[in-house]
Amino acid sequence: MTENHTGDVVGGAGADDSAQVLRPHAEDAFAQELKALAAADDRPRPERWRLSPWAVATYLLGGTLPDGTLITPKYVGPRRIVEVAVTTLATDRALLLLGVPGTAKTWVSEHLAAAVSGDSTLLVQGTAGTPEEAIRYGWNYAQLLAHGPSRDALVPSPVMRAMARGMTARVEELTRIPADVQDTLITVLSEKTLPIPELGQEVQAVRGFNLIATANDRDRGVNELSSALRRRFNTVVLPLPATPEEEVDIVSRRVEQIGRSLDLPPAPAGTDEIRRVVTVFRELRDGVTADGRTKLKSPSGTLSTAEAISVVTNGLALATHFGDGVLRSGDVAAGILGAVIRDPAADRVVWQEYLETVVRERDGWKDFYRACREAGA
Repeated sequence: MTENHTGDVVGGAGADDSAQVLRPHAEDAFAQELKALAAADDRPRPERWRLSPWAVATYLLGGTLPDGTLITPKYVGPRRIVEVAVTTLATDRALLLLGVPGTAKTWVSEHLAAAVSGDSTLLVQGTAGTPEEAIRYGWNYAQLLAHGPSRDALVPSPVMRAMARGMTARVEELTRIPADVQDTLITVLSEKTLPIPELGQEVQAVRGFNLIATANDRDRGVNELSSALRRRFNTVVLPLPATPEEEVDIVSRRVEQIGRSLDLPPAPAGTDEIRRVVTVFRELRDGVTADGRTKLKSPSGTLSTAEAISVVTNGLALATHFGDGVLRSGDVAAGILGAVIRDPAADRVVWQEYLETVVRERDGWKDFYRACREAGA
């Protein structure tokens, strides 16, 4: 038996089996980097932070430490965005990461929590059905019926645990949560306290506590934040990758990381296909070809970097299990088709137009054109 991050005992074969976890938490997957950063970090740290703000930013953006340890980039984008996000967590304002789907909001949130608190698992996943108890607290009804309201019968939420321990809590998809449940956070973020009226008590946040929330631009109008709640956040907008080269780099890095966890071989010869996927996604997303000469219709989906990563990873798996291990056009064509055509009627027209007017005429893309045609047959 082992303990998880919350101190609860879970079944398993022991800590040695952590390498078998399909997707380790950030603090586990990059434990050596975090350890090396902590050893080299001689800058001031806010109360209960594992690293200084400088070291947290270095962990996310990458770099080389004085002892030669390489810190891999977790986020590829403007440095200032990361610096503002990290600085926000060192103040008394919460952090809201905003952007279109697929801009690495969850990824950045997880790595920020891992670097600041050493624990990224104090998480509330927002949905239309998220209850108030998920943010405040619930009750163990067996204990409640047997002994009445008491601290032993109370089941703390991740936010309550983070407040009591001076750690970073995370709320994913904040605008998916019903407005009345969202507003539960107002007292937490303004007064730094969570009342427990049933016991006549409260939990006060200790130094080190803060909260990171994420929200999608496209969710505006679903459950928009009240002005009172929005004021409690410092909003940082995560943009789409600025250049094709930047996006290719992001996709390549993440596919390599995911591939290792799935025992897929590296795909050094697959860079051309990754570049094609990124080019297709960027052109359809922007509504214009890379050379600016041809205007295009955009499909209904977002065609985000995250979706490009998924398409390439799936293609690499196809090449590994049903091919010779080399990523080719036929391996990514079906994935691109599935990502682009979300609305079978409207999006298929958009895709066929793009395929015939752009892909067919592009030098060196004949194999890609044939593969896409076969995938859509």
